[in-house]
Amino acid sequence: MQQERTFLQKAKLFFKGLAMGAANKVPGVSGGTVSYVLGFYEDLIYSFQKINLKAFKLLIAGNFKRFSQYTNAQFIMLIMGGSIFSYFSISLILDYFLKHFELYVWSWFFGMIIGSIYYIGKDFGKWNRTSFISLIIGITLGLAISFLKPAKENDNLWFVFLCGIIGVSGMTLPGLSGSFILILLGNYVLLLVDSVNVLLNVLTNLAIGNFEVLSDSIKVKYLKIIAVFTAGSAFGLVSISHVLGYVLKKYNKIVNAVIIGFITGSLGIVWPWKEKIYVQENGQVLIDKEGNKVVENFERFMPELFKTETFVAILFILIGIALVLIIDYYGKRRKK
Repeated sequence: MQQERTFLQKAKLFFKGLAMGAANKVPGVSGGTVSYVLGFYEDLIYSFQKINLKAFKLLIAGNFKRFSQYTNAQFIMLIMGGSIFSYFSISLILDYFLKHFELYVWSWFFGMIIGSIYYIGKDFGKWNRTSFISLIIGITLGLAISFLKPAKENDNLWFVFLCGIIGVSGMTLPGLSGSFILILLGNYVLLLVDSVNVLLNVLTNLAIGNFEVLSDSIKVKYLKIIAVFTAGSAFGLVSISHVLGYVLKKYNKIVNAVIIGFITGSLGIVWPWKEKIYVQENGQVLIDKEGNKVVENFERFMPELFKTETFVAILFILIGIALVLIIDYYGKRRKK
């Protein structure tokens, strides 16, 4: 049954969606980890699991109230509304800080992920042999993904649909960055930069009554791409959530152990001290439509200890850890 929520509760859910959406756009950061830390991960999985045959029957029958209650529609709309809105607001601010203060942003994320490992692990309970094996499997998978070599860009619509399914996994699997997976698939710039910018441009033009923008074949191509990507993401959210909902009920401890391991292994992806390796064609660095160099991968290195920026970066790591601990403390106080 869908709960009646106050305006403040609705606002909190929307802002949680903003945080998850912003995280989903950043390579190396998992929106699923954010949902885990902010305490709505299982609600998210079980809500998407309710989008099934029974829900469609209620919808077709015109029983919208029962449909809304059964699917927890208000919760989904607030979280997903915040997540989508962040792509055109919060994530743009995040892009600015990544461009101008990259080391400190990555340090903050690194600290938050360390804090989230503690957050998830503290209530795990008793560890046994199966739990430890699951933990090691998770760590191994996380490390393996961080060292994969990216593919080249591919705008075939079937592949774009597949990217939607795989890319949205960052929202449903804590520790797995959907954006980083899209980099590995070669389509991060195409799907999360170029297509989003074209969509925003088209919507802006339509809002002022300029419908000629729809006759631009390049823009129409990108609109098709983002539509197919969105369809793949929606399909992936529902299908993966059904699988996760089942395994979370049946193998909760094992799944949580794998998640803790996966998040731990993914620390290599968000290691703050790294240099960008850019995509090159014919000896020239590839530039996207916004004039930015296209990132292929990252080369990690150890920082110089006695530099001011290293101390500031460490401070941001500590701030990231502290932020998660404060959220945890606030959550405990609220339950009392």
